[in-house]
Amino acid sequence: MGQMAPDGTDKDRVHPMSVVELGLDTFGDVTTGPNGTLLPHDQVIRNVVAEGVRADAVGVDFFGIGEHHRADFAVSSPEMVLATIAGQTSRIKLGSAVTVLSSDDPIRVFQRYSTLHAASSGRAEVILGRGSFTESFPLFGFELSQYNQLFEEKLDLFAALLRERAVTWQGRTRPPLVNQEVFPRQGDQPFKTWIGVGGSPESVVRAARYDLPMMLAIIGGDPKRFLPYVDLYKRAFGEMDKPVQPIGVHSPGYVAKTDAQAREELWPDYKAMRDRIGAERGWPPMSRAEFEQEAAHGSLYVGSPETVARKIAATVKALGASRFQMKYSAGALAHEKLLDSIGLYGERVIPLVRDMLA
Repeated sequence: MGQMAPDGTDKDRVHPMSVVELGLDTFGDVTTGPNGTLLPHDQVIRNVVAEGVRADAVGVDFFGIGEHHRADFAVSSPEMVLATIAGQTSRIKLGSAVTVLSSDDPIRVFQRYSTLHAASSGRAEVILGRGSFTESFPLFGFELSQYNQLFEEKLDLFAALLRERAVTWQGRTRPPLVNQEVFPRQGDQPFKTWIGVGGSPESVVRAARYDLPMMLAIIGGDPKRFLPYVDLYKRAFGEMDKPVQPIGVHSPGYVAKTDAQAREELWPDYKAMRDRIGAERGWPPMSRAEFEQEAAHGSLYVGSPETVARKIAATVKALGASRFQMKYSAGALAHEKLLDSIGLYGERVIPLVRDMLA
């Protein structure tokens, strides 16, 4: 029998869903202003700061900002924006959503997040991924032919930085390190590092091999189709005789007062964003029927607080997730609507999800 908690439950057997974290993500999508024209990047970045401060005020657990290097997303340096938000908040966890490690320097990424962690009094996190966009590779002088090798080697070095005070490491994509210390050092509570997984078994096993939490990017279809990856992740830890690390889910969504309002407000901008990116990847245009299918049965969390809460709770239960992060921004959807959605998410959705999972 484990130690008893004040409410009489066994502390060792408290269901993990009772402590699920609910977060928000943005890629700094370039939005429209009051006159309907696209805002300049500097104003979008200032708006993202205001959105992060709003998320903290309404009780959101985590606020993530993704890294991109293209005209339709304003944030290329998430750490700078997160540091600004950190200076105006005191509680919310702050991190990337995602950091493209393949085209960055692992040492510099480690140093930037160590610095953010210190400046925010221990609230920094990083989600490392290969990136679904490739603009950063030619921008920083990397060959796409090395897409997999770059990520594997740089993740191996980053994992060594997390484990060791003085690192000795050798690979093929950068000069070796011999007994190298990296500063600033982390304190007693190092920043949390996740591996972003988009749907390959190799990525799942890699996350387990490095003993790191796994963030599932589920952007379409029934989220339960990711159950085999969850099972694979757990089996990998079982074979290593280690406790399973946390599992998170990242999916798009939008909250308004009613289901009808949420869908009508989101639809035009969501379709425009989806079709713009889809045209680059050979996808057909999104139909309204496909949008409605994703909203009803897929991985688009759009609707009233009650509808979104029920859907999040179902996903968390099905996948055993301890973190759910909703990408609340969608193309040119206006800043004022995003603020309203953040408010409803923090004040209504989060308490409802916690009640449903209690």
